[in-house]
Amino acid sequence: MLATIPVLVIVAVLVFLLLRITPGDPAAILAGDAASTEQIEGIRKTLGLDQPLPVQFGIWALQMVQGDLGESYYYKVRVTELIAQRIEATFSLALVTIVVAVLISVPLGVIAAWRFGGWFDRFLMGFSVFGFSVPVFIVGYLLVWLVSLKLGWLPVQGYKRIDAGLWPWIQHLVLPAITLSVIYIALIARVTRASVLEALGEDYIRTARAKGLPESRVLIKHALANAAVPIVTVIGIGIALLIGGVVVTESVYAIPGLGRLTVDAVLARDFPTIQGLILFFSLIYVGVNLLVDLSYVVFDPRIRY
Repeated sequence: MLATIPVLVIVAVLVFLLLRITPGDPAAILAGDAASTEQIEGIRKTLGLDQPLPVQFGIWALQMVQGDLGESYYYKVRVTELIAQRIEATFSLALVTIVVAVLISVPLGVIAAWRFGGWFDRFLMGFSVFGFSVPVFIVGYLLVWLVSLKLGWLPVQGYKRIDAGLWPWIQHLVLPAITLSVIYIALIARVTRASVLEALGEDYIRTARAKGLPESRVLIKHALANAAVPIVTVIGIGIALLIGGVVVTESVYAIPGLGRLTVDAVLARDFPTIQGLILFFSLIYVGVNLLVDLSYVVFDPRIRY
């Protein structure tokens, strides 16, 4: 837990410096094309961009320690308020995606390991290659064209809050969740297959079968249970893919979440918003990995901290 502090400090420094050395002036974007040099300089002074970089970072770091991520240049509200307004859509999409991916990928991986070398195993390997190779936005546009435009089964874009009703909420999340879960399913299924396949070759599996246990119990109780640690690990690692995929997926489906906010902030050169969002994503990623590490104790009693 203490290790999260230096990680976030390093992330904060790198993000701050990278934003300052990349081309583009937030003051010029805010002022518009017809603005004079004096007007741009006035905006820079108002935003504090005329200060030396150490001073700018010190002011931002002091605010951050106090729980204040600063005020957005573009939206003119606190970054914490922007995150609070958009967090439901992103967390809803992430939650549905994780549930769909795990419920589909783990059984697929177990069956592929059980039928090693068969047609199902080869199919899963082919699907994994497809899932890793095809960009998220390609899958998204194909699903929109087929499911929404051609068949008319689901809404094309947008998002409905959960307080508007469970069915409208689910309707607007099905296509984005499927789009985002393709690469996630490919990753988890492949690791599950490899881990379960390795477990099936162990002596305790032969012993369990020799005792006459049902094959389903051998697969779940013995093989999958002993292969759980690498599977849980890759689920945690996949959060990084999920965070990156949210940015693209929310743009494709016009979902007003944190991913869409990130894109808009980058286009507007909104430094406080970009910095706040990346720190927020980093904190989530570190927290998820911490929970994954702690879960090892549950899945493997031999592990102690």
